[in-house]
Amino acid sequence: MLLILLFIILFHLASVVLLFISTINNAWWTKTNSTADIWQICTTNETATYCSPVPSTYGEYIQAVQATMILSTILCCIGFLSFVLQLFRLKQGERFVFTAIIQMLSSLSVMVAAAIYTDQKDAFHNNDKEGDYGYSFILAWIAFAFTFVSGVMYLILRKRK
Repeated sequence: MLLILLFIILFHLASVVLLFISTINNAWWTKTNSTADIWQICTTNETATYCSPVPSTYGEYIQAVQATMILSTILCCIGFLSFVLQLFRLKQGERFVFTAIIQMLSSLSVMVAAAIYTDQKDAFHNNDKEGDYGYSFILAWIAFAFTFVSGVMYLILRKRK
């Protein structure tokens, strides 16, 4: 039982780390001399790197991506805290339903963010055919899978002695 508990905690913490990296790091879109994320666009030349905020022409879509990624990260952290609290407060045999719901909402939020970014890629990057999705974008989709699986695990899991 202790081994299962350790695995669940490590899996949840991995989800949190993936969400933080994908939200903060500047690699949602990469090209040869520039990278872009949901916060800024950075261009590199031979001497320095210049970063500027995301242009206002991106509109509400980029703000929706920012908001849902932040919401997903916050919900995942709250889910971990609720799991720890439920671990000590639930009676034997009860399920971690509250934690499962929070994890499912976190999973939904990160999926919405990545889906909006995927749909609006051409508007964000002016139909740029040179660039490609960066590792932060890929980590966001991996974080979606992790938080979804974590939510299902919490839904199935019962408290034991």
